[in-house]
Parts: sequence; structure tokens; C-alpha cells
Amino acid sequence: MTSKTASLILSALLVSGTSAFTLSPACAAGAAPVSAPTVTGLPDFTDVIDKVGPAVVNIRTTERVSTRGGAPGEEEMQEFLRRFFGGQMPPRGGRRGPPQAEEEREVQRGVGSGFIISGDGYVLTNAHVVEGADEVTVTLTDRREFKAKVLGADRRSDVALLKLTATNLPYLRTGDSSKIRVGEWVLAIGSPFGLENTVTAGIISAKSRDTGEYLPLIQSDVAVNPGNSGGPLINMRGEVIGINSQIATLSGAYNGISFAVPIDEVTRVSEQLKATGKVTRGRIGVQISEVTRDVAESLGLGKARGAEVSMVEAGGPAEKGGIKVGDIILAFNRQPVETTRDLPRLVGAAKVGSRASVTVWRRGAQVEVPVTIVELQDEKSTPGKPAAKKPAQGATANALGLTLSAIPQADRRQLGVEGGVLVESATGAAASAGIEPGDALLQWNNTPLTSVEQFAGLLAKHDKAKPVALLVQRDGATQYLTIKPRP
Repeated sequence: MTSKTASLILSALLVSGTSAFTLSPACAAGAAPVSAPTVTGLPDFTDVIDKVGPAVVNIRTTERVSTRGGAPGEEEMQEFLRRFFGGQMPPRGGRRGPPQAEEEREVQRGVGSGFIISGDGYVLTNAHVVEGADEVTVTLTDRREFKAKVLGADRRSDVALLKLTATNLPYLRTGDSSKIRVGEWVLAIGSPFGLENTVTAGIISAKSRDTGEYLPLIQSDVAVNPGNSGGPLINMRGEVIGINSQIATLSGAYNGISFAVPIDEVTRVSEQLKATGKVTRGRIGVQISEVTRDVAESLGLGKARGAEVSMVEAGGPAEKGGIKVGDIILAFNRQPVETTRDLPRLVGAAKVGSRASVTVWRRGAQVEVPVTIVELQDEKSTPGKPAAKKPAQGATANALGLTLSAIPQADRRQLGVEGGVLVESATGAAASAGIEPGDALLQWNNTPLTSVEQFAGLLAKHDKAKPVALLVQRDGATQYLTIKPRP
């Protein structure tokens, strides 16, 4: 399998001793020599494991399912026949008897890991470990077993909080995941493939790895397999810095890259789960997209940063506060928004009902917009506004490959725009940039568009060696597309 055909899969690890090696330093020609490391031997993990091991638990989950009475395996055979042959297995003896009564039985769903965070029995694990479970059994290293109550689970962060009826339990201390360093040694303890209290070691490979909407995950090369889910990622001080949650794999098992939810985020989530059984996040009612380098340069931003507002929810907090399509959100409550992934995390962590200050780049200047945070509900589709209708006349061709016309006032109301021009056809550079007939062009770089004549004047004055960023609205969504004029 080549790298082009292989697909990289991020897997949740539900049923879920590296060999050390050294590399001799080598200096490239002209490069400064690397100073020798102060560590003279491999680290000894034994004291850390002795201290933290008793607080790591094995988690088994079961589910109650209803089946009809009959011979062992008969239900599975009936399902096989139904799915593949459309038939049904006749009763034994060749005669059809009366319908069998349904029976309820427990089936094991999976095996995972977790760890105790307080002596009175609070346990952390992954949400996907306990999802759909009717019964959760927690086993300690001393073989004691407890039936756990699921206080709450948050699928977005993949964190669940359990409670055991017990006292004086061993527990782990939490560290500070914001202070972790790439290259530091870390340990994972869990139940890979059901093998309880298995220890693996490695280093932190990267921080703030963007693999989730609300989570910058910790990447490590610690061996993590199905069954490790929910187990702790531990530093050399014996502190938990994350919950092992995912792997990047080509085979379904460990391929050298694993991910953990940072403990700082876990703590915030678990506190809400403990208090209310759910996690409340904020929202402001916008859809966003990436800001490209060409767009940033055309708008005078300098470098690609921020989140472009491509749609504003009608009647939502952003619209009420004054955020507009085409704005580039640069900061939220004075915290920089470098990429589109930063904004959902910052807004999600904001207190519902609070008033936030949003810094946007609009028409060449920064503007502060006040927005009131509302609660994020279950995801639902936001209907877009209809595209403008194509006028029959008034079209004007230009050097970008665009044939444009004015947008009738009635269509402007339908689109929810004050100005703009309509694309009747797009060829050449415009078509290559992704512009299509029916698109509404709302802005040229930082200048709002009002007419076809204005567009022609801007094009005539534009430096043909530089790209132009056009704010394009299509089916209710808006984004910047860049076009480089033909000489």
C-alpha cells in the first residue's frame, strides 16, 4: 500500500516497554553544533508506577438486550439468514411452534480504562467507553469491584465522570497540561486488549494538535491500543496530564501516534458534569472559514490569521451585536484568534449570558463588537438564503472573465444584502478561482460593491500583478475568493 492510497484513521479506543534507542547527533554544513544532553541514561519509571498504579482502574461495560428464547446461537443464525438470504430458520423438528417469549440478557459491550481522582470515589474516563452502557463495573488493582454510576458524559470532549460508593481510595494528582514540553517522558497505564494495568512509555510528540473542534490534543508516541481508552497519561512527577482517547492508525491498532485530552480541559468538563450532569458551552451564531494568505494580503492584514465570517445566523447574537459577513474575527475577549479552530474553543468556554468583546477586521480597520453569549444547543442545519435570480439584461464583461449585472432591489432584500453585483457568467481567472454564475459579489478587498460601474473602476485602477479578494455570497454562505487579473 502506498502513502497515496493509505488512509489515516483517527480511532476511538473502546476495547481498547517501548524499545529505547539513541541517535548520534549530526550537524549539517554550516549549522551550529547541538549541545550534549544532560541526561546520561534512560529514565527509571519504577517509583512513578508504584505510586500511581493503584489508582488506575479497569472498566467493563454491559448492555441489556432483548432476545427470543431458543437454542444457543439461534438468534444469531436468524439474523444471518434475514440479512443475507431474506429468509428465516425453521424451528427445530421442522414444525413452527408458538412465538417464543422475549428474554432480557446482558452482553459485554467493551473494556476500557479510567483513573480515580478523589478518595471518595470519583473516576474519570472517556465518554465513548461508557456510551450506551446499562451497567459499568470498575475493578481496582487489589481486585475490588464496584458498580459505578455515570454522573455525566460529554461527547464533544470525550470525557465522562463516574462515582463509586467507597472511601479511602487511592487517587491521582492532576498536573498542568499547559506547561507540558515536547520531548518530555510520559507514561500510559490502562487495559489494552483487556490486559489490566499495562504500562507503556514514550515522549510528548506535539502539543495542541488540532484533531477536534473543541480540543487541542496532546500527541505522544506512547503505545496505546484498544482498551487504553480513558486511562491516564502521566508525567515523571506522577501527575495526570491527559486522558488517552484516540490513535492515528492504518490498521486499527497502534501505529506510533496517540492522542490524549489535556487534563486542563478534562478538569473544566468534569466540574460541570459533577455539578449538573452536563456541559454548557457558548455560541455566537456565525459560520466561519479559513483566511488564506492571498486574502490576508488583499485586505491589508499582513499575514493569514483570524476566522472569516461566512454566514451570520438571522436573529442570533452575532447579528444583534453587529457582526457582518466578510468580517475577519481577530480576537475574542482580547484573546487572539490565529486560526478558525481557535474561535469555537474560546466561545465554547465563555459563560452563557456573559457579554464578550469581539475584535473584527472590517474594511481595513479593527472594530470592537459586543456580543452576548448564548448556549450551544444540539447541532442543526441553518437554512441559507436563496441565490439571486439572473437578470435578463444589463450585463457588462470585464478582464477578470466576469460578466456582471446589477442586483434588483427585490433580490437584494431576498439575499439580505445592501449592495453588490451579480455574476451572470464566469470564465478564465474568475472561473479558476471558483466563482460561478448566480454568485453575488459584495466586496472588492476592503471596499463594498454598489454597482457594475464601480466594479469596473476598481478593476481599472488595480495593480494587475496583485490578486484581488472578492467577497462572494452563494446560497446564503459567504467567503472570500482571490483572483489574479490577467495582464
